[in-house]
Amino acid sequence: MTDKPPLTLYLAAPRGFCAGVDRAIQIVEMALEKWGAPVFVRHEIVHNKFVVDGLRDKGAVFVEDLDQCPDDRPVIFSAHGVPKSVPSAAQARNMIYVDATCPLVSKVHIEAQRHASNGLQMIMIGHKGHPETVGTMGQLPDGDVLLVETVEDVAHVSVRDEDNVAFVTQTTLSVDDTKDIVEALQQRFPKIVGPHKEDICYATTNRQEAVKAIAPLSDALLVVGAPNSSNSKRLVEVGARAGCAYAQLVQRATDIDWRALDGIKTVGITAGASAPDVLITEVVDAFSDHYTVTVEQVETAQENVEFKVPRVLREAS
Repeated sequence: MTDKPPLTLYLAAPRGFCAGVDRAIQIVEMALEKWGAPVFVRHEIVHNKFVVDGLRDKGAVFVEDLDQCPDDRPVIFSAHGVPKSVPSAAQARNMIYVDATCPLVSKVHIEAQRHASNGLQMIMIGHKGHPETVGTMGQLPDGDVLLVETVEDVAHVSVRDEDNVAFVTQTTLSVDDTKDIVEALQQRFPKIVGPHKEDICYATTNRQEAVKAIAPLSDALLVVGAPNSSNSKRLVEVGARAGCAYAQLVQRATDIDWRALDGIKTVGITAGASAPDVLITEVVDAFSDHYTVTVEQVETAQENVEFKVPRVLREAS
């Protein structure tokens, strides 16, 4: 047996599950306990295949549209939030529904509605087609919210009245990119009203800061997360920008490209907010099979946020 080469793994902290994801998964599990299977979930509860497959095995049925749900079974709305029309349609059909929208996304929804009721036209900074963006824009009538994705978009956005504009953002964006877009909005619309407190959530911000701390130390950076997870993809971009020459997204250990890592001495590891600990451990164990590993945790913040599940699930069946 040849000696395995030495390798230092830098584990970013915080990493992995955030409070909103924890709560959403708990909601599905408690709904299955309370009402039995099947429980329907509109859209992936969180963007992680491993988590979704695990809940499917317990009796959750994932659909993309309310039309695919029967009237007589409970339906859960995903952590990303839904347009206002979705709960209205569920109510019209007398369905039991539970909203697993992350409370920090709900805060953005409330903000958008408040600005609109004050006569301000809404601009949303977000990714087109992402369920969170669709949900937030769907809090107001069609066409009332204008979407910008880049600094370039700001120059072309057409508003009703330049003195009466407000903006909100998706909660999982790159902090640095968003700062540039906000500055462009403020230059173009000096009277624009921003969020009372930043919309990008604490978990997104903390995970990006932790990546900035480990990226310069790492020959390679692996982000454990799903390809449709906005916050996971942003971590890859942040790592590359912070000086790591090889930054990649992996869903699990089987996705690691060992040939690309040939000759490296240090690897940074983090995980998106919807990636469970078990997948992070799996990646660390895979490195231990190939190298003599030293693990160093690099902690840039501590998190102790918890969100309660909806009352309907706390009440006895």
